[in-house]
Amino acid sequence: MGLISLVAALLLEQWRPLAGQRHLYSQVARYANFLERQFNAGEAQHGVVAWLVAVLPPVLLAWYVHALLFRWSPLLALAFNVLALYLTMGFRQFSHYFTDIHLALKQDDLARARELLAGWRGHDCGDLSREEVARLTIEEALAASHRHVYAVVFWFVLLPGPSGAILYRLAYFLCRRWRGSDAPELVHFGRFAKQAFAALDWLPVRFTAAAFAVVGDFEDAIFCWRTQAARWSDPALGIVLAAGAGAIGVRLGNPVVIQGTVAERPELGLGEEADTGFFDSTIGLVWRALVVWLLMLLLLGIARAVS
Repeated sequence: MGLISLVAALLLEQWRPLAGQRHLYSQVARYANFLERQFNAGEAQHGVVAWLVAVLPPVLLAWYVHALLFRWSPLLALAFNVLALYLTMGFRQFSHYFTDIHLALKQDDLARARELLAGWRGHDCGDLSREEVARLTIEEALAASHRHVYAVVFWFVLLPGPSGAILYRLAYFLCRRWRGSDAPELVHFGRFAKQAFAALDWLPVRFTAAAFAVVGDFEDAIFCWRTQAARWSDPALGIVLAAGAGAIGVRLGNPVVIQGTVAERPELGLGEEADTGFFDSTIGLVWRALVVWLLMLLLLGIARAVS
């Protein structure tokens, strides 16, 4: 049932992307803001309570509803899985940015590419060169494929029903929403949200990196993973980016000028400088890795049925 749910959700999203995504996220944001107002008194333990209140009820409710529907009809449980995955997972949550930036660069419309990248990353990108735009776009695509697809799939498979997918997406949302870098009053309150997400993401990032290595240049991907990832500002995400860069033979990272300030970033990957030619390689890597994950699920399902 898990494999069928995943394939159905991916096909549904390709056919009809989620139109009300912003509305859905705005509702979750209101939910998070409400809990912050109720619980944030400046202490770390208040953040723990708020995170548990925010995450556990939806996760447990999803598990209960799935179990109840499965007792009534496996088809209803399957439909519930597909709906939950449709809301929490998918390439279309980021691929339109990637595609439009690719098209803009191919048409030598650097201003348009910068504008699109700024909308994706959430800050001004007017100082970036063509190569820097390409580099950051590939980085965003690799990171988004992990956060929006592979990690969601990992937790969906691991926990019953769609509870794992909901757990991961809520944890990621709260980690970003309550991060102290955006608001000093969230430094202590958001600490547990950051720690909880890091714990939930520890295994998925390694599965994603391993999949990139298997379907790309294995030796370079493993080498970059082992020697470069730890130097990234977010070492967990560095694993995904380093392995992805090594797998397709492109150089990512390196300092860039953002809003007039030079952001110091270590080099990731090996090979050539990023350009539009690597956009197709990136999409190919992402889809091949997904196929590997689905094949693994198919083999696990066959082994379980045989045993």
